[in-house]
Amino acid sequence: MAEAILSDATIRAIVRGECRDPFAFLGPHVVRRGRRSAVVVRAFLPTAEEIVVVPQAEGLPPGPMTRIHPAGLFEAVFPDQGDPFPYQLEVRGRGGVASRREDPYRFSSTLSDFDLHLLGEGTHYRAYEKLGSHLLGQDGVPGVRFAVWAPNARRVSVVGDWNGWDGRVHPMRLHPGNGLWEIFLPGLAEGSLYKYEILSKAKTLIALKSDPYAFSFEAAAPRTASMVVDLGYAWGDGEWMAGRGPKNALDAPQAIYEVHLGSWMRVPEEGNRSLSYREMGERLGAYVAGMGYTHVELMPITEHPFYGSWGYQPIGLYAPTRRYGTPQDFMAFVDALHQRGIGVILDWVPAHFPSDSHGLAYFDGTYLYEHEDPRRREHAEWGTRIYNYGRNEVANYLIGNALFWLEQYHIDGFRVDAVASM
Repeated sequence: MAEAILSDATIRAIVRGECRDPFAFLGPHVVRRGRRSAVVVRAFLPTAEEIVVVPQAEGLPPGPMTRIHPAGLFEAVFPDQGDPFPYQLEVRGRGGVASRREDPYRFSSTLSDFDLHLLGEGTHYRAYEKLGSHLLGQDGVPGVRFAVWAPNARRVSVVGDWNGWDGRVHPMRLHPGNGLWEIFLPGLAEGSLYKYEILSKAKTLIALKSDPYAFSFEAAAPRTASMVVDLGYAWGDGEWMAGRGPKNALDAPQAIYEVHLGSWMRVPEEGNRSLSYREMGERLGAYVAGMGYTHVELMPITEHPFYGSWGYQPIGLYAPTRRYGTPQDFMAFVDALHQRGIGVILDWVPAHFPSDSHGLAYFDGTYLYEHEDPRRREHAEWGTRIYNYGRNEVANYLIGNALFWLEQYHIDGFRVDAVASM
C-alpha cells in the first residue's frame, strides 16, 4: 500500500532528482483512506502547467491533477478504486499547447526474474539483449526499454531531447539485488538520442554517460550521445555462413589484408572524404578478391571519440563507428565481402578503454569497469583505464561483446589487441 500523502522529505527528493525509488511514488498507487481504497496517480513534469489523467477504462471520468509542488509535481485521486487502471496524461505546457502521452511510471518491469538472476551473477552472455536500449511494446504501447548497470549510484535517469536533458524527469527503476536500473519510455522511436545522468551516493552528478551497450552513436564526433536503433537486416550471405567453418579453420590457407577503413581510399572530388561502409563493400571487396586474399582484417571499427587512435581507444564496443554509416550499412559491408568469398576479421580491444568523461571511466561514481587500485587502474603509456576482469559483470560485458559481433554482424574472427597488457 502506497503513501496516501507524500512526506516533505519525499517530495523534496523527487523534485531535486534525488529519489532512489521513483516507482514507489510516481505513477498509479492504491492507497487506503479509512475503510475505503483509492488510486492516486502522481506525475513530475516540470514544464507542465496543467495535467489531466484520462482513464482508458470504461466508467471512469478524466481527473484533473492538483499541483502539490511548484516545481511540477502533480497528483490526482480516484476514490473507490481498488486496482490501478490504464490511463494517459493530457498535458498542457507553458506555451498553451496540449498533448496526450503515456506515463512511463504506470508500466511494470520488462526484465524477468531469470534475466535479473543471470545478469546479477554475470552469466548472461547475451546481456546485450536486455541491457542498453531496445525497441519493444508493452501493453500494446510501443516504446523503448532502457537498462544499465550502475550498482553504486543513488539515482540514474535517461535524458534526451524529449525531456530537455533533465535528469529529474525520467529516473529509472532500481533492481537493488544486482544494481540494474531500467525504465520503459513509451512513444520513443528509432533514432532517439540519449544518455544516462547518474547521481552518485554522495549526491554528486557524474558527467552524462553514453550507454555501454549502445548499438549506435550520433553521426558526428565529437558529439557523443547514444542512439536508439533497430538491428534488423536482410542478409544475403547464407552460402558463406553455411560453409565458412573450413575456410576459417586454423589449418586452412589464408591471406589476410589488414585495412583501416577511414584511410584506405578517399574521394578527393568530395572534400577528400572517406568511403562509406557500402562503398567500401564494393571497392574493397573487388580489390582484395582480385588480389587473391581470403580475409580482410579491419583495424577497430567500434565507436571511438579520438580519431587519431585509429579505433584502438574505443568507448562504444557494441557500435560500429558512425563515421562511415549506420549499423545496417556496416552489415551490408560484411555481407558484400562474404558474397565475394572474403572473410572479415575485427581488431578487437578488450584490454583497455579511454578515460573520456562520457565513457566507462568512474561510471557510477566509483571505479566500476576499471580497477579501484590505482596501481592496476591506469595504463601509463596510453593514458587509458584497464578493465577489472575479476568483476563478473565486466567479464560478462566483454564476453557478450565478442558473441555480439559474431552473431549480429556475422564477423568471422578476432585479432585481440594489447594482450600483453591485459
